[in-house]
Amino acid sequence: MTTVFAITGIVFYLAAAALFMGKIVNQQHSNKRLALILAIVGALFHISYLSQAIVIAPGQDMSITNVLSLVAWLIAVSMLISASVMPNIILLPVVFCFCAMTIIAALLIPVRHIMHIEMQPGLVIHITLSLFAYGTLVIAFLYALQMSFITRKLKQKGAALLNSPLPPLMLVEGMLFKLLLVGTSLLVLALVSGFVFLEDMFGKTYAHKTVLSLIALVVYAVLLIGQRLQGWRGRRVIVLTVIGLILLTLAYFGSRFVREILL
Repeated sequence: MTTVFAITGIVFYLAAAALFMGKIVNQQHSNKRLALILAIVGALFHISYLSQAIVIAPGQDMSITNVLSLVAWLIAVSMLISASVMPNIILLPVVFCFCAMTIIAALLIPVRHIMHIEMQPGLVIHITLSLFAYGTLVIAFLYALQMSFITRKLKQKGAALLNSPLPPLMLVEGMLFKLLLVGTSLLVLALVSGFVFLEDMFGKTYAHKTVLSLIALVVYAVLLIGQRLQGWRGRRVIVLTVIGLILLTLAYFGSRFVREILL
């Protein structure tokens, strides 16, 4: 059943992405409600697959592909919720295609990383906070890309965008800074929980992750302070958001990619 859940989730995600692309290209000939239903079904099959792929006997398989797919699922659910409160569908095809790709990777790449997190409640807290922090900051990154795209289109076409499916620039910018604030706060909590519950955050096992995460935290903190005190906007915000996510991705997945995939 695990493979069936995975393949079904992939099919529904890709179908939803195709419908949303149709909605973006031609608003009159694509059913947004049907696309949302397909995406929700895809997300349900996705988490059903992950629940069987991760929870095994004994322990939990927290391989890099499973963790990445879990993050993708969190992002998809968050974007589906946000789609119900703001006119923002342009990112959804990207998110759903990414989810489908992570499921395919989890299916086809034979890696395992067995843990026993049920025996370490503190580790559960740290992992949960880390996943939510990373997922939130990935969404912020997507909003930053969208902000850049809208800004460029406004410079090129101006009022011609009034009837486009793109959300207002100020709405996207406001959501971006809210996501950055929430994601940075969660990152702080994740790091604090790591220092509290893990034995040695600067030991050989965790040193690279800790250092890169701390540098990413500084980048995000500088960005938020600059926006608050100096009113930073535009290109500077986008660049710092991208740099922060790159650092955090290297911290979360860099060494594990080398150890689990390349070696």
